[in-house]
Amino acid sequence: MSLHATTGRGDHGAARGYALFPTAIGHCGMAWQGAVLVGVQLPEDAGEMPTRARMLRRFPHLAECTMPPPVAAWAARVAALLQGVRDDLCDVPLALDTVPPFNARVYALARRIPPGKTMTYGEMAAALGEPGAARAVGQALGHNPFAPVVPCHRILAANGRAGGFSAGGGAATKLRMLDTEGAFAHDTLALFAQRD
Repeated sequence: MSLHATTGRGDHGAARGYALFPTAIGHCGMAWQGAVLVGVQLPEDAGEMPTRARMLRRFPHLAECTMPPPVAAWAARVAALLQGVRDDLCDVPLALDTVPPFNARVYALARRIPPGKTMTYGEMAAALGEPGAARAVGQALGHNPFAPVVPCHRILAANGRAGGFSAGGGAATKLRMLDTEGAFAHDTLALFAQRD
């Protein structure tokens, strides 16, 4: 699916566009084209306006508009996931033709990690049949346009360290998301990040 310059209809049921929606960790953004998700934006540190600005930079060819019902359902599921509801979101269709082939393979594998479970970058590389490609896996996840539908927060560095996370709040947000999913005991999380 090509993402040529275009805008939504600006009304209910726009065929393409983006919208913000509230979650337990702040306002997220979601962009769609037809029946395919083209991007998700986790909250920026400073609130709704920076998240909107990031969406405008990422999707200048899309207009902010009302989500059609299928997209609103995806957004509701993302919001529920960020509150601790277990949902792997594997049935949400993604515009994987907009990412490099290796990244698409990494994202497909990441989507098979259920909520509350983790893998390391090295384990991901081995599972892809490319041992030694842990750094490439990390780079692919650092460019993940679909987080948390592609749950890059579930991939850790060696020895259970958080590793990088490009969303607002960085590794602390990653660890909070993992804690919400029950991936860490509270005393383990305290080793990595201060709790609110």
